[in-house]
Amino acid sequence: MKVDLFDFDLPNERIALRPVRPRDAARMLVVRGADTPFEDRGVRDLPSLLNAGDVLVFNDTRVIPAQLEGRRADGEAKIGATLHKRLDLRRWQAFVRNAKRVKEGDQIVFGGGVTAIAEARLPDGSITLFFEGEEPVEVLLDRAGTMPLPPYIASKRGVDAQDLEDYQTMFAREEGAVAAPTASLHFTPRLVDAIDAAGIGRAMLTLHVGAGTFLPVKADDTDDHQMHAEFGRISVETATQLNEARAKGGRIIAVGTTSLRLLESAVDEDGIIQPFAGDTAIFITPGYKLRAVDGLMTNFHLPKSTLMMLVSALMGRDRMMAAYQHAIANEYRFYSYGDSSLLLP
Repeated sequence: MKVDLFDFDLPNERIALRPVRPRDAARMLVVRGADTPFEDRGVRDLPSLLNAGDVLVFNDTRVIPAQLEGRRADGEAKIGATLHKRLDLRRWQAFVRNAKRVKEGDQIVFGGGVTAIAEARLPDGSITLFFEGEEPVEVLLDRAGTMPLPPYIASKRGVDAQDLEDYQTMFAREEGAVAAPTASLHFTPRLVDAIDAAGIGRAMLTLHVGAGTFLPVKADDTDDHQMHAEFGRISVETATQLNEARAKGGRIIAVGTTSLRLLESAVDEDGIIQPFAGDTAIFITPGYKLRAVDGLMTNFHLPKSTLMMLVSALMGRDRMMAAYQHAIANEYRFYSYGDSSLLLP
């Protein structure tokens, strides 16, 4: 499909630079099947919009301070690195600014005395960084890194201490993401208590979101776009919980496109969700038949993005384009710190 089919004009003022407070005070657009009116609701309405026996599936990945600034050890070139995907205990793939000035074997000196050696340059343009020393890389990043806010926020203001809290979900547990699963940013203990009281189940999986989620689709056709791989894990217990809920008539509602993508990577042809541990580079576009989920809670996405294509696969392109026009006209807040939508095909 042509990528331009997923384009739309978004006024700059609709891009949220900070989340609302409290988190669950965000608005939520409910989108059902064709010919059903859109519903302007709030995130706090979620328990009343689902049924007892449904299950919400959250991503418990934790964002690490993966944005690094430094220079080559000879002092001649400034280097910016955004870690993308962990390869082993000391190696990470990274998208590097000024990458043409980096050769294999160069030492890069970051803040706090953190150093890394540039190794292989990969086909997607990223570079493997080997972090020197004996301290765990997580400790080094805490010392030298900053939160990797999306470019559409970071280009408009600096990263500050408030982002350390704002850009982390209440479920964050497994360190490894370089982007937040932003649909979960709206949840608070109060909202979770209301969900539990309504008899709605909760399940956890892990998908370490990579920096590739911020990259634009440069191809003209979706067939020519290459997704970046991300590591995910679904436990036996979670797979069993979800399959049993569905067998009893409950719906599986993914909270965020990251949860949906991992579930669709793990489901078999009969609709049974299998335990999973490994990389996924699944690319979901209209025409793809979703088997693992019955709905999706998600924020509003960038034009011509892979995530705009994903929600169009779930609801239909025309339906989603109409929903986004409704959201723009009604002044919903867009992107990572913005409002939410509940998609129920």
